[in-house]
Amino acid sequence: MKALATAGALALALAAGLLTPASAETIKVGVTPGPHAQILEKVKAEAAKKGLDIKVIEFSDYVVPNAALAGGDLEANSFQHQPYLDNQIKDRGYKIVPVGLTVNFPIGVYSTKYKTFADIPAGASIGIPNDPTNGGRVLLLLADKGFIKLKDGIGVKASVVDVVDNPKKLKFVEIDAAQLPRSLPDLAAAGINTNYAKEAGLDPVKDPILREDPKGPYVNVIAVRAEDKDKPWVKTLVETYQSPETKAFILETFKGAVLPSW
Repeated sequence: MKALATAGALALALAAGLLTPASAETIKVGVTPGPHAQILEKVKAEAAKKGLDIKVIEFSDYVVPNAALAGGDLEANSFQHQPYLDNQIKDRGYKIVPVGLTVNFPIGVYSTKYKTFADIPAGASIGIPNDPTNGGRVLLLLADKGFIKLKDGIGVKASVVDVVDNPKKLKFVEIDAAQLPRSLPDLAAAGINTNYAKEAGLDPVKDPILREDPKGPYVNVIAVRAEDKDKPWVKTLVETYQSPETKAFILETFKGAVLPSW
Protein backbone atom coordinates (compact mmCIF):
# COMPACT_ATOMS: atom_id res chain seq x y z
CA MET A 1 0.00 0.00 0.00
CA LYS A 2 2.85 2.36 0.85
CA ALA A 3 4.43 1.70 -2.56
CA LEU A 4 1.12 2.41 -4.28
CA ALA A 5 0.71 5.64 -2.34
CA THR A 6 4.24 6.74 -3.28
CA ALA A 7 3.64 5.95 -6.95
CA GLY A 8 0.37 7.84 -6.85
CA ALA A 9 2.02 10.89 -5.29
CA LEU A 10 4.72 10.82 -7.94
CA ALA A 11 2.14 10.65 -10.73
CA LEU A 12 0.24 13.59 -9.24
CA ALA A 13 3.43 15.62 -8.96
CA LEU A 14 4.30 14.94 -12.59
CA ALA A 15 0.79 15.87 -13.70
CA ALA A 16 1.03 19.11 -11.76
CA GLY A 17 4.34 19.95 -13.38
CA LEU A 18 6.19 19.81 -10.06
CA LEU A 19 8.66 17.22 -11.28
CA THR A 20 10.38 16.69 -14.60
CA PRO A 21 10.01 13.15 -15.91
CA ALA A 22 13.25 11.17 -15.95
CA SER A 23 12.67 10.58 -19.65
CA ALA A 24 12.35 14.30 -20.42
CA GLU A 25 14.19 15.40 -23.54
CA THR A 26 16.64 18.26 -23.01
CA ILE A 27 17.30 20.94 -25.62
CA LYS A 28 19.38 24.11 -25.51
CA VAL A 29 17.77 27.23 -26.97
CA GLY A 30 19.81 30.37 -27.68
CA VAL A 31 18.34 33.81 -26.97
CA THR A 32 19.47 37.40 -26.50
CA PRO A 33 19.01 39.03 -23.07
CA GLY A 34 15.77 40.84 -22.26
CA PRO A 35 12.36 39.94 -23.69
CA HIS A 36 13.53 36.92 -25.70
CA ALA A 37 15.08 35.40 -22.58
CA GLN A 38 12.08 36.29 -20.41
CA ILE A 39 9.63 34.74 -22.84
CA LEU A 40 11.72 31.56 -23.14
CA GLU A 41 11.76 31.19 -19.37
CA LYS A 42 7.96 31.17 -19.48
CA VAL A 43 8.01 28.70 -22.37
CA LYS A 44 10.48 26.55 -20.41
CA ALA A 45 8.10 26.30 -17.47
CA GLU A 46 5.18 25.30 -19.70
CA ALA A 47 7.26 22.87 -21.81
CA ALA A 48 8.44 21.05 -18.68
CA LYS A 49 4.84 19.92 -18.16
CA LYS A 50 5.03 18.24 -21.57
CA GLY A 51 8.30 16.44 -20.90
CA LEU A 52 10.58 18.93 -22.70
CA ASP A 53 13.44 20.33 -20.63
CA ILE A 54 14.66 23.63 -22.11
CA LYS A 55 18.03 25.09 -21.20
CA VAL A 56 17.94 28.82 -21.99
CA ILE A 57 21.35 30.04 -23.20
CA GLU A 58 21.87 33.82 -23.45
CA PHE A 59 24.12 35.51 -26.03
CA SER A 60 25.05 39.18 -25.95
CA ASP A 61 25.04 39.74 -29.72
CA TYR A 62 23.18 38.73 -32.88
CA VAL A 63 25.98 36.79 -34.60
CA VAL A 64 26.90 33.95 -32.25
CA PRO A 65 23.46 32.29 -31.77
CA ASN A 66 23.26 31.16 -35.40
CA ALA A 67 26.88 30.00 -35.42
CA ALA A 68 26.23 28.04 -32.22
CA LEU A 69 23.08 26.49 -33.71
CA ALA A 70 24.77 25.55 -36.97
CA GLY A 71 27.72 24.13 -35.05
CA GLY A 72 25.58 21.87 -32.90
CA ASP A 73 25.99 23.71 -29.59
CA LEU A 74 22.26 24.55 -29.57
CA GLU A 75 19.16 22.72 -30.73
CA ALA A 76 17.26 25.95 -31.52
CA ASN A 77 17.39 29.70 -31.17
CA SER A 78 14.77 32.40 -30.71
CA PHE A 79 16.14 35.90 -31.18
CA GLN A 80 15.95 36.99 -34.83
CA HIS A 81 13.47 38.12 -37.44
CA GLN A 82 13.11 36.45 -40.81
CA PRO A 83 15.09 39.00 -42.90
CA TYR A 84 18.07 38.67 -40.55
CA LEU A 85 17.94 34.87 -40.75
CA ASP A 86 17.68 35.04 -44.56
CA ASN A 87 20.75 37.28 -44.68
CA GLN A 88 22.75 34.98 -42.38
CA ILE A 89 21.87 31.94 -44.48
CA LYS A 90 22.90 33.75 -47.66
CA ASP A 91 26.18 35.05 -46.25
CA ARG A 92 27.26 32.04 -44.19
CA GLY A 93 25.58 29.08 -45.83
CA TYR A 94 23.85 27.90 -42.67
CA LYS A 95 21.44 25.01 -43.04
CA ILE A 96 18.99 26.61 -40.61
CA VAL A 97 15.23 26.91 -41.10
CA PRO A 98 12.40 28.77 -39.33
CA VAL A 99 9.82 26.52 -37.70
CA GLY A 100 7.48 28.96 -35.98
CA LEU A 101 6.56 32.63 -35.64
CA THR A 102 7.11 34.27 -32.27
CA VAL A 103 6.90 38.02 -31.62
CA ASN A 104 7.48 41.39 -33.20
CA PHE A 105 9.49 44.18 -31.61
CA PRO A 106 8.59 47.39 -33.45
CA ILE A 107 11.91 49.23 -33.71
CA GLY A 108 12.09 52.82 -32.52
CA VAL A 109 14.23 55.89 -33.09
CA TYR A 110 15.23 57.51 -29.80
CA SER A 111 16.81 60.83 -28.89
CA THR A 112 17.96 62.45 -25.67
CA LYS A 113 18.21 65.84 -27.40
CA TYR A 114 15.13 66.24 -29.61
CA LYS A 115 11.42 65.65 -29.01
CA THR A 116 10.59 65.02 -32.67
CA PHE A 117 12.63 63.83 -35.62
CA ALA A 118 11.65 66.97 -37.50
CA ASP A 119 13.57 69.00 -34.87
CA ILE A 120 16.86 67.28 -35.75
CA PRO A 121 19.14 69.76 -37.58
CA ALA A 122 20.80 69.29 -40.95
CA GLY A 123 24.01 67.30 -40.90
CA ALA A 124 23.20 65.55 -37.62
CA SER A 125 24.49 62.05 -36.88
CA ILE A 126 21.96 59.22 -36.67
CA GLY A 127 23.01 55.87 -35.21
CA ILE A 128 21.79 52.68 -36.87
CA PRO A 129 22.64 49.02 -36.18
CA ASN A 130 25.66 47.82 -38.12
CA ASP A 131 24.11 44.51 -39.20
CA PRO A 132 22.56 44.67 -42.67
CA THR A 133 18.94 43.88 -41.85
CA ASN A 134 18.48 45.97 -38.71
CA GLY A 135 20.34 48.93 -40.20
CA GLY A 136 18.10 48.67 -43.24
CA ARG A 137 15.10 48.46 -40.97
CA VAL A 138 15.85 51.89 -39.49
CA LEU A 139 16.43 53.33 -42.97
CA LEU A 140 13.06 51.93 -44.10
CA LEU A 141 11.41 53.56 -41.08
CA LEU A 142 12.95 56.93 -41.95
CA ALA A 143 11.91 56.50 -45.58
CA ASP A 144 8.34 55.57 -44.57
CA LYS A 145 8.16 58.77 -42.52
CA GLY A 146 9.46 60.85 -45.44
CA PHE A 147 12.86 61.90 -44.03
CA ILE A 148 14.91 60.09 -46.67
CA LYS A 149 14.26 58.28 -49.94
CA LEU A 150 15.63 54.85 -50.81
CA LYS A 151 16.35 53.21 -54.12
CA ASP A 152 13.12 51.91 -55.67
CA GLY A 153 12.30 48.33 -54.75
CA ILE A 154 15.20 47.85 -52.34
CA GLY A 155 12.91 46.79 -49.47
CA VAL A 156 14.44 44.96 -46.50
CA LYS A 157 17.86 44.87 -48.20
CA ALA A 158 18.31 48.63 -47.82
CA SER A 159 21.70 49.96 -46.74
CA VAL A 160 23.25 53.39 -46.44
CA VAL A 161 24.41 53.26 -50.08
CA ASP A 162 20.77 52.91 -51.15
CA VAL A 163 19.81 56.34 -49.79
CA VAL A 164 19.09 58.37 -52.94
CA ASP A 165 17.63 61.49 -51.34
CA ASN A 166 18.66 62.89 -47.97
CA PRO A 167 17.33 66.46 -47.67
CA LYS A 168 18.78 67.01 -44.19
CA LYS A 169 22.16 65.54 -45.18
CA LEU A 170 21.94 63.22 -42.18
CA LYS A 171 25.07 61.25 -41.34
CA PHE A 172 24.37 57.58 -40.67
CA VAL A 173 26.73 56.06 -38.11
CA GLU A 174 26.73 52.26 -38.10
CA ILE A 175 27.23 50.87 -34.56
CA ASP A 176 26.85 47.45 -32.99
CA ALA A 177 23.17 47.11 -32.04
CA ALA A 178 23.93 46.37 -28.39
CA GLN A 179 26.06 49.53 -28.08
CA LEU A 180 23.53 51.98 -29.52
CA PRO A 181 21.86 52.89 -26.20
CA ARG A 182 25.28 53.73 -24.72
CA SER A 183 26.12 55.81 -27.81
CA LEU A 184 22.81 57.70 -27.80
CA PRO A 185 24.09 60.78 -25.88
CA ASP A 186 26.73 61.31 -28.58
CA LEU A 187 24.18 61.19 -31.41
CA ALA A 188 21.22 63.28 -32.48
CA ALA A 189 19.15 60.10 -32.52
CA ALA A 190 19.53 56.35 -32.92
CA GLY A 191 17.44 53.44 -34.10
CA ILE A 192 17.48 50.90 -31.28
CA ASN A 193 16.04 47.39 -31.16
CA THR A 194 13.41 46.88 -28.47
CA ASN A 195 15.37 44.37 -26.38
CA TYR A 196 18.38 46.69 -26.11
CA ALA A 197 16.15 49.71 -25.49
CA LYS A 198 14.44 47.95 -22.58
CA GLU A 199 17.76 46.87 -21.10
CA ALA A 200 18.87 50.51 -21.14
CA GLY A 201 15.75 51.66 -19.29
CA LEU A 202 14.00 53.14 -22.34
CA ASP A 203 10.26 52.66 -22.81
CA PRO A 204 9.77 51.20 -26.32
CA VAL A 205 6.17 52.44 -26.46
CA LYS A 206 6.46 55.96 -25.02
CA ASP A 207 10.06 57.06 -25.65
CA PRO A 208 10.66 56.71 -29.42
CA ILE A 209 10.37 59.85 -31.51
CA LEU A 210 9.60 57.51 -34.44
CA ARG A 211 8.24 53.97 -34.19
CA GLU A 212 7.84 51.24 -36.77
CA ASP A 213 4.44 49.93 -37.79
CA PRO A 214 4.14 46.56 -35.99
CA LYS A 215 2.69 44.98 -39.12
CA GLY A 216 5.58 44.20 -41.40
CA PRO A 217 8.23 41.67 -42.43
CA TYR A 218 10.19 41.76 -39.19
CA VAL A 219 8.40 39.04 -37.24
CA ASN A 220 10.77 36.93 -35.15
CA VAL A 221 11.07 33.17 -35.56
CA ILE A 222 12.22 30.02 -33.82
CA ALA A 223 15.02 28.49 -35.90
CA VAL A 224 16.47 24.97 -35.91
CA ARG A 225 18.89 23.01 -38.07
CA ALA A 226 17.17 21.78 -41.23
CA GLU A 227 17.89 18.16 -40.28
CA ASP A 228 15.92 18.59 -37.03
CA LYS A 229 12.81 20.39 -38.29
CA ASP A 230 10.54 17.33 -38.15
CA LYS A 231 11.64 16.06 -34.74
CA PRO A 232 8.91 15.78 -32.08
CA TRP A 233 10.58 18.25 -29.71
CA VAL A 234 10.32 20.96 -32.39
CA LYS A 235 6.54 20.58 -32.45
CA THR A 236 6.41 20.73 -28.65
CA LEU A 237 8.64 23.83 -28.54
CA VAL A 238 6.60 25.72 -31.14
CA GLU A 239 3.22 24.72 -29.71
CA THR A 240 4.31 25.75 -26.22
CA TYR A 241 5.62 29.09 -27.46
CA GLN A 242 2.42 29.75 -29.40
CA SER A 243 0.18 28.80 -26.49
CA PRO A 244 -2.47 31.02 -24.86
CA GLU A 245 -0.37 31.00 -21.68
CA THR A 246 2.66 32.44 -23.46
CA LYS A 247 0.56 35.03 -25.30
CA ALA A 248 -1.01 36.20 -22.04
CA PHE A 249 2.45 36.45 -20.46
CA ILE A 250 3.77 38.59 -23.34
CA LEU A 251 0.81 40.97 -23.32
CA GLU A 252 0.87 41.40 -19.55
CA THR A 253 4.65 41.68 -19.19
CA PHE A 254 5.56 43.96 -22.08
CA LYS A 255 2.39 46.03 -22.46
CA GLY A 256 2.70 46.70 -26.19
CA ALA A 257 6.49 46.85 -26.50
CA VAL A 258 6.52 43.24 -27.70
CA LEU A 259 3.63 41.84 -29.72
CA PRO A 260 2.62 38.17 -30.25
CA SER A 261 2.73 37.46 -33.98
CA TRP A 262 1.20 34.03 -34.48
